[in-house]
Amino acid sequence: MNFIGSEKLQKMTASIFQEVADRKMAANKKGKDVIDLSVGSPDFSPPSFVVDALVESAKDTSKYGYTLKGIAEFNEAVGYFYKQRYEVDLDPAKEVLQLMGSQDGLAHLATAIINPGDFCLVPDPGYPIYEASVHIAGGVIYPMPLLAENKFLPNLKNIPLEVLEKTRMMIISYPGNPVTALADRGFFEEVVVFARTHNILVVHDFAYSELIFDRNPQISFMSVPGAKEVGIEFNSLSKTFNMAGCRIGYVVGNEQAIHLLATFKSNIDYGVFYPIQHAAVKALTSDFSYLREQVKEYELRRDALISGLIKSGWQVAKSPATMFVWAKIPLGWTSRQFAFELIDRAGVAVIPGDAFGAQGEGYVRIALVQPPERLSQAAERIEKFLVDRLIKK
Repeated sequence: MNFIGSEKLQKMTASIFQEVADRKMAANKKGKDVIDLSVGSPDFSPPSFVVDALVESAKDTSKYGYTLKGIAEFNEAVGYFYKQRYEVDLDPAKEVLQLMGSQDGLAHLATAIINPGDFCLVPDPGYPIYEASVHIAGGVIYPMPLLAENKFLPNLKNIPLEVLEKTRMMIISYPGNPVTALADRGFFEEVVVFARTHNILVVHDFAYSELIFDRNPQISFMSVPGAKEVGIEFNSLSKTFNMAGCRIGYVVGNEQAIHLLATFKSNIDYGVFYPIQHAAVKALTSDFSYLREQVKEYELRRDALISGLIKSGWQVAKSPATMFVWAKIPLGWTSRQFAFELIDRAGVAVIPGDAFGAQGEGYVRIALVQPPERLSQAAERIEKFLVDRLIKK
């Protein structure tokens, strides 16, 4: 028998992450030490008080049944966190929905909101689940180019009216992945007016809300007047508290949109394990000193990598946020050629930018998931790689 994927599956891109992992494994088998800066999986541990809460709660054998949804304490903790960190007031009962990580909600939202043939505005480059979710729903992607000359913000005035008339949803993310740019309050205000004018649901992915550097402001889309009228915001404990494997996150904002997603999810899952929810409550209601220290560590990593790359002659922009560097590659390669040669010849694994959309060509994404000394070593390897190429030319 011959089984083939559905038309929807065939519209999705193959996992470049697996392709890079396979190439890294092949290099390892040849005896090459590869510094893996590809996947954005935090290498930091969760705070000890979060681990302690998880362990203690897991001892209670009465907590092993279905939770069905977020416990009230979790929703209240999200409300507390948003008030303390972003000066946003939330109704925990109506404006907060627990998720199995933010990707869970992002993956299912389009199916709950749009019909086949409806348009969705998606950033290009953007995190792959944005496009995949729309394909699953049978929607139509309209890419919004994120260009350096426009500070990696979409130009909303360039979107044709005939597209906007069919658009139900738009996705934005600041700070983003793979592009690490920040948006100011003025841009968010423009988005609110735009969405209200065209009756579009705004979906803001804010997963890197606590990895913002150099004392730049943390601006939640929900803090902008009118945002709750037109939008929702996804966030997660994966990057903020290094609980990626726990699969717990949330979405906040527009009550109606959250109700639609909650109704859809009630048909496909049975909630997050109670001890994980309990640990998440501890994280969200902590004194947040852990977050301040973590940002300092990521800044050290960023600076160690960037300074090393600049020394090598590769002029890479300094990321203002996230656990990534979005680097424009030297001339003479495609993104994939450059990324694959880095693995094979330099022993450094990164993700080619075209994996995130057509506008990602000419870039690579580098994850800050190694200690500063290891990142400096990666920069030294890249310097040798670039020098060797110039000599061979």
